[in-house]
Amino acid sequence: MDNKRVLVAHLCMFFACAFWGLMAPLGKDAMTHGLGGVDLVSFRVAGAALLFWVTSLFVKREPVSRRDLGLFFFASLFGLVFNQCCYTIGLSVTSPINASICTTSMPIFAMVLSALILKEPVTGKKAAGVVMGCSGAIILILSSASAVSSRAGDIRGDLLCLFAQLSFALYLSLFRGLIRRHSVITVNKWMFTYATLLILPFSARHLAAVDWPAVPAGTLWETAYVVVMGTYACYILTMVGQHTLRPTVVSVYNYVQPMVSVAVSVMMGLGVFQLTHALAVVLVCSGVWLVTKSKKRVATDG
Repeated sequence: MDNKRVLVAHLCMFFACAFWGLMAPLGKDAMTHGLGGVDLVSFRVAGAALLFWVTSLFVKREPVSRRDLGLFFFASLFGLVFNQCCYTIGLSVTSPINASICTTSMPIFAMVLSALILKEPVTGKKAAGVVMGCSGAIILILSSASAVSSRAGDIRGDLLCLFAQLSFALYLSLFRGLIRRHSVITVNKWMFTYATLLILPFSARHLAAVDWPAVPAGTLWETAYVVVMGTYACYILTMVGQHTLRPTVVSVYNYVQPMVSVAVSVMMGLGVFQLTHALAVVLVCSGVWLVTKSKKRVATDG
């Protein structure tokens, strides 16, 4: 395989996960200076829908059957509406450090659901990975339950962020065929469109009540980052990386997110990194590593 192509794929995955890691503290800061969780998620889905529709004008048009258009509606519920709403609102309650640690649990949920829904075999390594990952999540939740400040975590936000990962894992398990039939641009164009139509009717009144002249310019820039870089660009970069690299290699880049989020959150004073956080990170990341390591290697790249 072309070394330049592999290098580009690695860089795309690194920057995608770094941008996602940066999104947690910036999104948290925006939600503490003028915007609420409902506002941010509304901007995120509507802004991304617009960007993907514009992008679709510059790529080859892909036909979509009526059946798949209907499936995109239900896919958007699990892949975006439940996922984005739970994560963003959870982030508004808990610390960005806890939220970023929770995001690394998605491969574990995906493995469990694949075993239950797709009847994929469960190896000893996968089972051990699930146990380790769940142990890390339990430690994180218990530490949040006893926290005296949201900077150290909040059990409500942690549970919402974990449910967001479960929702996205359900999306991957239930709509795997739909995802493979269409390009990333087509999938996200329709999914973000449906998500916008589902969310905006409930959030319009909330958005209208925001005192926009009082919202700092920095908050608007942070919101723009969440939409453009943390959502649209990350999906594009991930598409490039996943097209070249093995799933096991791609999954390793999940560890970049909490590292970036922890460093930036501490520097911005949005979170406090404690020993329990470190233990949770080790257990969750080790669990993810075991789950992905046990998958069959079908190619030799990167």
